[in-house]
Amino acid sequence: MNIIKLEEMLKQFFNEDLGDGDLSSEFIFSAEQQGSFSFYAKEKGIFCGALIIEHGFLLLDRSMEIYLHKKDGETVDAGDILAVIKGPLQKLLIGERVILNLIQRMSAIATATHQAVQETIGTHAKICDTRKTMPGMRMLDKYAVRVGGAFNHRNGLYDAIMLKDNHLAFAGSITKAVQTAREKVGHTVKIEVEIETKEQLDEAIIAGADIIMFDNRSPKEIRDWLPSVPPTIATEASGGITMDNLKAYAQSGVQWISLGSLTHSVKAFDISALVQMKGAHSLVHH
Repeated sequence: MNIIKLEEMLKQFFNEDLGDGDLSSEFIFSAEQQGSFSFYAKEKGIFCGALIIEHGFLLLDRSMEIYLHKKDGETVDAGDILAVIKGPLQKLLIGERVILNLIQRMSAIATATHQAVQETIGTHAKICDTRKTMPGMRMLDKYAVRVGGAFNHRNGLYDAIMLKDNHLAFAGSITKAVQTAREKVGHTVKIEVEIETKEQLDEAIIAGADIIMFDNRSPKEIRDWLPSVPPTIATEASGGITMDNLKAYAQSGVQWISLGSLTHSVKAFDISALVQMKGAHSLVHH
């Protein structure tokens, strides 16, 4: 992960939440008061967000002591301590919600990704993500996908050509779209074509696509059409794929399965903070 970009993102997130200051913490606690947080999991899954905890709290105060109990990609159970952070109580409270929000989302993505990858065991299919990420969060979303054991599709519009139905409609045909693109890009840029019919598949093959995406096709259709695809062309399935039918798609023989659900509709992983003021004997849940 790009650490410079990560820290710039964290600064923006803190500024959005902090504004002119944390009225609650600054009016109740002095700058000298010390405390600690214990982040702990409240369900089973895959942890992701160690860099967020480390860099986030240190951006708020360089004196913070951070003790990570889990690494990114490790399985956690309900009750497991993820990290302990000690330092100025005001700064701990300022960072708590932003950091929790981020690691809850990233751990949810990593957990969902891990579950998807398990469905492909025994096949040659690989799981990848899509561009259906939260705006402003793509770097973190895609990092969490990798932590979960899957792969990243293109990072944006800039690093590969994907000719979808609207591109093809405007261009007039698959052949024309692929030829026009091929004339204008270098040899390192891949061209992917989305197809929905056998006729489109045949046209994409003749046109010289590098990758063919079977869009909203059933596992049976993909299995029946795959023998027509030369081994030099990569194949991908997307659209209408859920955890319930994922194994059937993996068993179809397709090479890649892209899942927008990994990033666009995950439920936050349940993580909480256990707070302790220095010298206090009681613990407070946040």
